[in-house]
Amino acid sequence: MEDQVWQLRRGREVVGVLTLEAVDMFWTDCRFEPSSGWPALKPFVDASRTAWERKDQDAAIEADEAIYALGLELVPESGGEVIRDFLLRIDGDTARFRY
Repeated sequence: MEDQVWQLRRGREVVGVLTLEAVDMFWTDCRFEPSSGWPALKPFVDASRTAWERKDQDAAIEADEAIYALGLELVPESGGEVIRDFLLRIDGDTARFRY
């Protein structure tokens, strides 16, 4: 079986690569490998994670909306439909998304 791999892109820039590890109910769990675009996205992702960890729902939703506003896409490396409407969580070398 071939690995499912998505490039996380912002425009033409690759932010990172997500490789499927498991599917947990509504979330797709992946290994995350950052790329050249990661430093620009990291503060947004960190803000979201921190807000969710401290249970500040308003700040968490605001942070998630800021990530969504960046126009990120998950582009399957093997071809197929590009995912444009999704929630994203990244923590170190792990990522998960829900669409």
